[in-house]
Amino acid sequence: MNIHEYQAKEILRREGVPIPPGEIATTAAQVEQIARRLGGMVVVKAQVHAGGRGKAGGVKLAKTPAEAAEVGKKILGMQIKGLTVEKVLVTAAADIETEAYVGVIIDRASKRAVFMVSPAGGIDIEEVAATDPDKIMRLPVDPRYGLQPFEAMEMGFFLYKDVARARAAARIMAQLYRAFIDSGASLAEINPLVTTPDGEVIAVDAKMVIDDNELDRRPDIAALRDESAEETSELQARRANLTFIKLDGDVGCIVNGAGLAMATMDLVKYYGGEPANFLDIGGSSSPEKVVNALRIITADSGVKAILFNIFGGITRTDDVANGIVTATKQSPLTVPLVIRLTGTNEEVALKILAENGFAATSDMDEAVQKVVALAKGGAK
Repeated sequence: MNIHEYQAKEILRREGVPIPPGEIATTAAQVEQIARRLGGMVVVKAQVHAGGRGKAGGVKLAKTPAEAAEVGKKILGMQIKGLTVEKVLVTAAADIETEAYVGVIIDRASKRAVFMVSPAGGIDIEEVAATDPDKIMRLPVDPRYGLQPFEAMEMGFFLYKDVARARAAARIMAQLYRAFIDSGASLAEINPLVTTPDGEVIAVDAKMVIDDNELDRRPDIAALRDESAEETSELQARRANLTFIKLDGDVGCIVNGAGLAMATMDLVKYYGGEPANFLDIGGSSSPEKVVNALRIITADSGVKAILFNIFGGITRTDDVANGIVTATKQSPLTVPLVIRLTGTNEEVALKILAENGFAATSDMDEAVQKVVALAKGGAK
């Protein structure tokens, strides 16, 4: 679960991380009022779950309250990666001397939280990793002991030669780690962590991603979810108890099981196609889940062809077949559909599909090759 910058900052602020004051606004008039309270010069920042806000024009410096109102008017309502900006964070502008990056993420390879820090802040850490990897320090944290003071100081000195600034950075990293653990996060980062001319070290931006598996035991964190800032398709999928991630391709994939879904997307790529999504209907699929899955996929105008890839173990293939028939009767498809299914109740499923004008194959490669050709405008 993504949370907004202002929510992440509040979590970090409770741990003691020094952060410039700021408030949320939903109108240009509120932006102006907040700017006056904060002393005039502010930064107005779009609050959406999307990267690249600055490049899209969603982060602007305003030198006066009147200018802040004009900036707020431009940012509120704008689209950033398909998401509408409904609120902005108005925060006091900082006098920045240097910018660094500090982040902690769950690393599956080492099975522990790993810190990444870099003196090259203010830009994507992926860009730093690609162009100048020596400017990144990685430090795995032993979950038995947590982040130790000497480890935090080691990272602090990687960022700053000045002892006072290194100590301040080490203190902030300890606070960041506590927030990361206590919130059930899978990612927490400060980018940039800045120094000011008078020697302060402060966080002027923050990002946190919460592990969905942690939400049931952290209702206070779950309450931070902002459904208005999420992709409509991903919101609908979650409500329908489907695992769905939207991608940029044109081959819609409806699969049962995460492993098969990954293999399906790999095969689509192998045969020259581009998957439009990851969608797992789960191991026990009712016809209703299939109907919801098709509704979500067909709402994507970029989808040129749809593939059902079902391996029936726990999943009954006749349930899937009934779902396909029900969904297509409710909303006739405007794009071609390819069906591959095999396993539990396969004979019954094939009979149901045949009686309703659908053909199916049990060969996965054949199905994927066909759907990729159809997405490219090949023969039906």
